Amino acid sequence: MHVKDLDLNLLRLFAEVYRAGSVSRAAERLGLTQPAVSHGLTRLRLLVKDPLFMRAPGGVRPTPRAVALADAVQDALDTLEGALGRTSVFDPATSRHLFRIHMSDIGEGRFLPELMAWLHVQAPGVRVATLPVPHAVLAESLDAGAIDFAFGFLPQVRETRRAELLRDRYVVLLRSGHPQRARLQGLRGAAQLRALQQLDFVAVRAHADTLRILQRTGLQERLRLTTEHFMVLPSIVQATDLCGVMPRNIARGFVQAGGCAVVEPAFEGAAFSVSLHWSHRFEANPAHRWFREGVVGLFAQA
Repeated sequence: MHVKDLDLNLLRLFAEVYRAGSVSRAAERLGLTQPAVSHGLTRLRLLVKDPLFMRAPGGVRPTPRAVALADAVQDALDTLEGALGRTSVFDPATSRHLFRIHMSDIGEGRFLPELMAWLHVQAPGVRVATLPVPHAVLAESLDAGAIDFAFGFLPQVRETRRAELLRDRYVVLLRSGHPQRARLQGLRGAAQLRALQQLDFVAVRAHADTLRILQRTGLQERLRLTTEHFMVLPSIVQATDLCGVMPRNIARGFVQAGGCAVVEPAFEGAAFSVSLHWSHRFEANPAHRWFREGVVGLFAQA
């Protein structure tokens, strides 16, 4: 096989099938028909003299030859995309670009107000859509361009570029008039943790670390309510004696709004960091680069 015989589109097709593990999913992402992708694979198989992909449950699996080629092909495509991207121009003042972002409800509350105020000044035509994506497919969605960025505490998401935005820790939110508030705030360390055993809790299912902290502290038997979203916690906490475990940055906003107070126990593993994630495939894209530099400038803590 010689490079002069190779159609660059075949490499792009190969990379997408390898990433998707499915001819049909690759066709959908590439905007092609499944027969067109199958025909392209046949051409590439003849050139490299290898089947490249074999049928498997739910799609296809790569041959050893395909595995050996995959990194080199992706590196070549990334280099080419980067070189072409550097010649492009992104003008935020006139752009109508749509940025698609993964955020939880708590991330929307923390980042969107300031982000949208900044965009209104810097790029009034730029649009944003938040699209929550299951964590298991976040990296794949970023690589495929289904979303542009992901905000959050996402330790299970690997193989992405990332920039740390802020550090936070889990605290306990309770109503201002809670009968145990003064006592809890007057205690420290192990005594405070023991006092928490007398409280009842609400936890957020979508943020698994809140459940893990309750389990690690031996408070799982005090869990009375599990909900899906953080933003409903203030209403629940203010109407009951239930307490919620949540990030301090968001809890402080609820305290400022009135009706809530915060206790900061010495939970094991309470500290975490929130990052901006993106795919290496779009590292040199001018619009992506402008957006991520702006986000880091807005939110990254010194």
